Amino acid sequence: MRNLKIIEHISLDGVIQHSTDENAFPYDEWTVPYRTAEGAEAMLAAHGEDFDLLLGRRLYDLWSGFWPQAPSSPISDRINAATKYVVTHRPESLAWGPSAGLGPDVAEGVRRLKADDGSDLVLTGSSTLTSTLLEHGLAEVVVLVVYPVLLGTGKRLFEEGTPARSLELASTEAMSSGVVLSTYTPVGPLRVA
Repeated sequence: MRNLKIIEHISLDGVIQHSTDENAFPYDEWTVPYRTAEGAEAMLAAHGEDFDLLLGRRLYDLWSGFWPQAPSSPISDRINAATKYVVTHRPESLAWGPSAGLGPDVAEGVRRLKADDGSDLVLTGSSTLTSTLLEHGLAEVVVLVVYPVLLGTGKRLFEEGTPARSLELASTEAMSSGVVLSTYTPVGPLRVA
């Protein structure tokens, strides 16, 4: 049985958007000033030695234009070797592999993947998939890589209408750059007093 880990790079005001797109996002490389060797090691540890990826189609297309040409490094080698399970209506067009389409029902596709033997799954860069996975209780771990910035605009990790959930803090690691990695375990519906 595989576990699923959500890893998201996020601003203090909840923005996860990193690239320009049709919305003319003004802060394409906002995480760059905070990249350090210490942070790279923490991200390697967060991903684990061996993992497969769960990606939305937009991120798959963005990454397929970058990672195959990236210089060899521990993270690029692991990302390129990982099987990429992609939420797409066009699985025949997945050229950067190894890859496979997830199928029309995201929750059922993830349940099927998790039931198989294999590497743990890592999801990054998708607020839509994150909300779906949490709603259906499919993620075992949520890692928020929080940057000490306020962006004021951009796609947020949790949009209006995301189901209310409770998470327990498992660990926190503060970097000298001001970035904080907080690891949470989803525990179910929102608990109220």
